[in-house]
Amino acid sequence: MVHWFSPWLLCGYNAGFRANGGSGENKGNFVAQMNKVWGLFAAAGLGLCLSVVAMADRQQDIADRIKPAGKSCLVGEECAAAPVAVASSDGPRSGEQVYTTKCFSCHATGAAGAPKLGDAAAWAPRIAQGAETLYTHAIGGLNGMPAKGLCMDCSDDEIKAAVDHMVAGSQ
Repeated sequence: MVHWFSPWLLCGYNAGFRANGGSGENKGNFVAQMNKVWGLFAAAGLGLCLSVVAMADRQQDIADRIKPAGKSCLVGEECAAAPVAVASSDGPRSGEQVYTTKCFSCHATGAAGAPKLGDAAAWAPRIAQGAETLYTHAIGGLNGMPAKGLCMDCSDDEIKAAVDHMVAGSQ
């Protein structure tokens, strides 16, 4: 019995004709047509294999693009013991260095009520309070000025040197 999905029917082979003592003249056509069918199956299989290989490469590319940029480490894990980079320093920075790298963003523009460097009128009442009061306010913060002017890598001595630099430039 030949089923409807049989390759023999696709090739036009009439099983009933051969069974009834037919001449078999379509045998050569059958072989040629079966070769075509098997060739199509082989081509489809090759195309499927190539598609799977291409998709696997694409999946790896996608995985590489969406992977996390970093890794979280918890205490006790081996990666958590990595050394922390520490900024190298050749000693304490001068008052001018601290001012030009940290303080100028507010004290050059007057942001948040900060007295501008060189503005003697704005600095006079502050200078009148004394150097120790200025140091205390600079280190601990006052009104709109945060502690150490947000220079968290500055030592107290560097903050005092920056205050001295601003006072000297504003008298």
